Amino acid sequence: MGTRPIIIAHRGASGYLPEHTIACKAMAHAMDPDFLEQDVVLTLDGRPIVVHDRFLDTVSNVVELFPEKKRKDGRFYAIDFTLEEVKTLRLHERIDLATGRSAFPERFPEHAATLFEIPTLEEEIELIQGLNKSRGRNVGIYTELKAPAFHAREGMRIEETVLDVLDRYGYTGRDSNCYIQCFEPASIIHMREKLKSDLKMIQLIGDESWDDTPGVDYRLMTEPEGLDGVARYADGIGPWMNQIVPDRKGKDPRITELVKRAHERGLCVHPYTFRLDSLPSYAKSFDELLDLFFIKAGVDGIFTDFPDRAAAFLKNAGLR
Repeated sequence: MGTRPIIIAHRGASGYLPEHTIACKAMAHAMDPDFLEQDVVLTLDGRPIVVHDRFLDTVSNVVELFPEKKRKDGRFYAIDFTLEEVKTLRLHERIDLATGRSAFPERFPEHAATLFEIPTLEEEIELIQGLNKSRGRNVGIYTELKAPAFHAREGMRIEETVLDVLDRYGYTGRDSNCYIQCFEPASIIHMREKLKSDLKMIQLIGDESWDDTPGVDYRLMTEPEGLDGVARYADGIGPWMNQIVPDRKGKDPRITELVKRAHERGLCVHPYTFRLDSLPSYAKSFDELLDLFFIKAGVDGIFTDFPDRAAAFLKNAGLR
């Protein structure tokens, strides 16, 4: 949309250290992305913590420490733990529950968990603002509200809690170096219309097959009619990269109309997730993938586990 493309460090420098740890965020900050991402859920006592899922069992030793807190579905939910209990957990590299092994085997050893704990949203913001001061940078925050409808069913409004924290740290309006994103349109509309937030907001777009947000028509959001609706309450979209360039398993890449349609409606486009160790079949290298999205498709930014590699690409391309 005529501005310099941005890099969002996806869960930090998560290609190198366990996601959403303070160490991972500090390393990412040193790689000079434009934004650091925070996925936020609430604890039993209503504290916002930074962890990707509303579940704790894929990234921590919760099964060993609190076996009695397992729900009937076999999962361990952050909202069943006080912040004091959460702080006793140790984080490790994300694992596949079916195998007990790392989701990305070449990354940080999955069971090396003695160094890392789950941060609160306040702790992460203070880290980022502190590093901005000491390093002379202006890295922004990019906060995702996880599962607002689930939180509401549990008796908590995550929107109010997160906006209150952001307000206390100076993220109050459109000029703030901050984005909020969510997969649930009702949550974004609630923040925009009921809570009167003027922060920049991004409608995340998932895939219909994921079944994470029943009743949300993501396919429609990629069409002109759906994008018209999104443009009435959001500043941009965060689509799955496959919605921009479908992975047709060995066939040449084909760019869809999604970026063009979004730009025609004044929406920025920040797709996810770009991983050096998980390339689509049509890309022979990470740089080739970035060239396709930044140069050919014209996206406005990307979420990546490897912000250093994306920064190097943009610098070499004269875009940074």
